[in-house]
Amino acid sequence: MKRSKLLVLLIFVFAILNCSEKKEKKSIPVPTKRKEKLIKKAEKTWDSLHKNNVESFFTAYEKTNKETKVRIQTAYGTITLRLYNDTPIHRANFIFLTKIKYFDKTVFYRIAKNFVIQGGNSDGYDAMKSRYKYGNYLIKPEFRPNRKHKYGALAAAREWEKNPDKLSSPFEFYIVQNRKGAHHLNNEHTVFGEVISGWETIDKIAELKTDVKEWPLVDVNMKVEILD
Repeated sequence: MKRSKLLVLLIFVFAILNCSEKKEKKSIPVPTKRKEKLIKKAEKTWDSLHKNNVESFFTAYEKTNKETKVRIQTAYGTITLRLYNDTPIHRANFIFLTKIKYFDKTVFYRIAKNFVIQGGNSDGYDAMKSRYKYGNYLIKPEFRPNRKHKYGALAAAREWEKNPDKLSSPFEFYIVQNRKGAHHLNNEHTVFGEVISGWETIDKIAELKTDVKEWPLVDVNMKVEILD
């Protein structure tokens, strides 16, 4: 009888100790470093870009997205571009828009033969939706004395009226098709890259018929991809 009571008592003590141990395990705090990582992961989102953080966003973005070579595919052939590292915000912006496939929703919407072909816009809903999502932001100019409007230069389009700071459109770009260049645009538009192959494609597009506003009668769709 005594032995039976002792066994019951031991079982009761063991149950109390086991329950206490479980409570202690539950109360163990999450390590500080792990908490910090979780917070940072939640705060740093892919689509956190908006019109009020453009420079800080792309300054951080360009440090981890170093690509400088892209290819534009069209029904008339391909154009390969090299982006300049000394215009880091414009380069990072173009890479960003390429990676989210913004340009794939757009066309070459302006063709001015012996001058430029201009792309990155569309009258379609998808392109407008992307612009609205990121707040139609603008980019400060990155003029460089060694980056001129030579033949094959890649530059950012911009509004001329009510734009004294010459802020670039992040979405629209043009390529100089004139063999002599377009040097009257130096220090007016940021040149941030150049064509390295696909000259014949540029000329084919430049030959297309347009309306009075230089919009081609047949849509010139594009697909832009990262090469290196």
